[in-house]
Amino acid sequence: MKLYSYFRSSAAYRVRIVLNLKHINYDIVPVHLVRNGGEQNSAEYLDVNPQGLVPSLDITAPNINGLEPKPQIITQSAAIIEYLEEAFPQPPLLPINLIERAYIRTLTQIIACDMHPVNNLRVLHYLEERFDCNEAEKITWYHHWLAKGFAAFEMLLLKNESTHYCCNGQVTMADVYLIPQVYNALRFNLDMTPYPITNRIYQHCIQQSAFVEAAPEQQPDIGL
Repeated sequence: MKLYSYFRSSAAYRVRIVLNLKHINYDIVPVHLVRNGGEQNSAEYLDVNPQGLVPSLDITAPNINGLEPKPQIITQSAAIIEYLEEAFPQPPLLPINLIERAYIRTLTQIIACDMHPVNNLRVLHYLEERFDCNEAEKITWYHHWLAKGFAAFEMLLLKNESTHYCCNGQVTMADVYLIPQVYNALRFNLDMTPYPITNRIYQHCIQQSAFVEAAPEQQPDIGL
């Protein structure tokens, strides 16, 4: 497998965590989102992913009998993660219980649908360019949506009596989505003290090998 990734992309970070948790071998193909006007905008990468976003996961099978295989590329981190969960079911990242599965997906969608999209790099760039938004105003925007999302997330964790993971003492997709989002929040100096359960889960997860190896600081493209 080949993962088109950028070390700071929280969406790519999620996928790296899942690949590591499931012990799947993969190669990183760096796509720098800033250098040269953004390598995701190149014709070469747009042929891989027409949206010009990372991550993309190339699951193309190797050549068989000299025949060129048909490219198989999955885009959108949620689709990639669901594919990996179904194709490589061990260890499971969703509970067996359907209500608990819905709860996990609720948590992931708070991040994937409500928090991350409005704080995406391209959204922040648009704010700067279209509305002449300065750095302080951009950070205010960023913090507003993070705080709204984390407040709801924390309340759900509290109701669920979560301890070291988001659900039932085992790592799930919810943790996979949460850790990159907290990482970015800390990077942009959001005050995380109002979210003690979230902080506890974050501190626990980032000590686990699958999360450590997926961290931005451990990626091959960090110095490129």
